[in-house]
Amino acid sequence: MKLFHKLILIAGLALTGAPVAAQQPAKELFGAARKGTASRAAAFGSYAKGCLAGAEQLAETGPTWQAMRLSRNRNWGHPELIDFVEKLSRKAAQQPGWKGLYVGDLSQPRGGPMLTGHRSHQIGLDADIWMLPPKRLNLSASEREALSSISTRRSKGAYVNKNWTRAHHEIIKAAAKDKRVARIFVFPGAKVQMCKDAKGDRRWLRKIRPWWGHHYHFHVRLSCPKGVKGCVNQAPPPAGDGCKDAEKWVQDILHPKPAPKPTKPATPRKPRGPLTLKDLPNQCGPVLSSR
Repeated sequence: MKLFHKLILIAGLALTGAPVAAQQPAKELFGAARKGTASRAAAFGSYAKGCLAGAEQLAETGPTWQAMRLSRNRNWGHPELIDFVEKLSRKAAQQPGWKGLYVGDLSQPRGGPMLTGHRSHQIGLDADIWMLPPKRLNLSASEREALSSISTRRSKGAYVNKNWTRAHHEIIKAAAKDKRVARIFVFPGAKVQMCKDAKGDRRWLRKIRPWWGHHYHFHVRLSCPKGVKGCVNQAPPPAGDGCKDAEKWVQDILHPKPAPKPTKPATPRKPRGPLTLKDLPNQCGPVLSSR
């Protein structure tokens, strides 16, 4: 059965409430889509519960970028994201020792939950950018599968290590100063280091948010494009540059507090099952079944 007809059958069963499809994880449905829809670009739902129509595919190789891990087929995004990545890569190519950017996961062709990894990246507005400075932009597909990024943290993320350079600072700063960007996630030590090194106007630092992991790559999240109905923005970051908050993260890493003893037996939480199509916005069924 051709993929298109298979997707229609699966989505149709899910929308009519048939028991098999109703229980089928949405990640299996969206993970099976190999191409985007031919419709107008639209992001439906939130970053961790949604889908994407009219996605564009980031070219596997461009003048100043290469998409990595091509086997995942996650180099798709809203046109605004594709434009952002391409423009940021040109700025990165101006940094010493950087030919451009190695680009990690964006989204699947129709967004939605992924078979492995991320909870977010579902509406085509998230991008993972590798911390590894590209020395060449003619990697083969097999080389892109084997090559790994570099870690830029030490002491479990409390500090940057010797791999961190001023170029990382400048590239992330350039990303944050793009008006389309809502947040950039990096490990706490990187945020603190950027706070120390920032000069002049510091308003862009507000968008740099400390988060666990994010030392092999930084994660850029765009705001919902103007005029896109059904796209749900994350609440804005707190006011200020966020540097004190990042310093607290670092102190918590260096001096973790012991977990409090429970005062009563904890009630085990029921494991959360995977998202199904009915958990996603209503538009996601048609997105899945559309040509």
